[in-house]
Amino acid sequence: MAGTLRTITEENEARMLSPHACLSRESRGRERPEPECDIRMAFQRDRDRIIHSKTFRRLKHKTQVFLAPAGDHYRTRLTHALEVSQIARTVAVALRLNGHLTEAIALGHDLGHTPFGHAGESALDELYPGGFHHYEQSLRVVDILEKKGAGLNLTREVRDGILKHSKGRREILPDDLSGLPFTMEGRLVRVADIIAYVNHDLDDALRAGVVREEQLPRDIVRCLGDSHSRRIGTMVRDLVESTLAGGGERLTMRRETMQAIHDLRAFLYENVYEADAVHQDFVKAMKILRELYDYFLHHDQGWERLIDYPAETPRHRMVCDFIAGMTDRFAMDLYWNIFLPKPWSVI
Repeated sequence: MAGTLRTITEENEARMLSPHACLSRESRGRERPEPECDIRMAFQRDRDRIIHSKTFRRLKHKTQVFLAPAGDHYRTRLTHALEVSQIARTVAVALRLNGHLTEAIALGHDLGHTPFGHAGESALDELYPGGFHHYEQSLRVVDILEKKGAGLNLTREVRDGILKHSKGRREILPDDLSGLPFTMEGRLVRVADIIAYVNHDLDDALRAGVVREEQLPRDIVRCLGDSHSRRIGTMVRDLVESTLAGGGERLTMRRETMQAIHDLRAFLYENVYEADAVHQDFVKAMKILRELYDYFLHHDQGWERLIDYPAETPRHRMVCDFIAGMTDRFAMDLYWNIFLPKPWSVI
């Protein structure tokens, strides 16, 4: 019986999901073919591999916006990934998309993020020859770096969604789909990512006193709502209802909601991400990573052997991987131990 459980689940999935969903049994497969699981479908296995990875666990000590936050309730990269997953999964169920694929992409989308958030990404982009982008590093983590160089061997659908999730300040739902993930689930995670971060980054900024509720433009409050939960609810409801009204073939939102999200993102860039209180910490964080990068470029301390690198791997590549994989506190402790003098004690 155990050998047929996955087949039965795949058949049920094919009956229940939308014609626009990506079916598990129709996956484009893995880079290295391997036997199927008797119980779990392909995207379920990918989700489980991500959750059990060391890189995923380290996200709990990586900055979202506020560096190495001492407060218990500030978001980290881990809680961000969970919130993206929750939002994306809610929409996926409503649209009858593949929830397992959606969840795997959402949980894995930020695995390549550096310590100190975007400050760390900016530092590595400046230091690493050819530049650095966290979404490319996320794919590198699942393809190569996890399991000491063996990688997780994920399906092409999950890898594609991870690589193409990032949008920066570009259009959230562009008319041209050519640069987007090839699955609806991957495109959904891309939208869920911004729904999550504009809301939780605002919530954290309000908690930190960086902005005040009354600073929010009235048009945004009028359109999206006057609380954290109402704003998320408005965005999710609009995404579901507008997409279903359009036939479900592509993700859509009302023009007014889209504009309000764009305006909220612009508000956060101006008043939070680029605010003096946050920016000053970013400058300090970049200094830490620049000095660590230069140090490890010229010193061999054994960390290179944590991954089975090919002999021809450039030193810059190994240092970049090492720095990108650090947590905030590991980077700060390392900096302290390497660069700061240790006090002598008298007995």
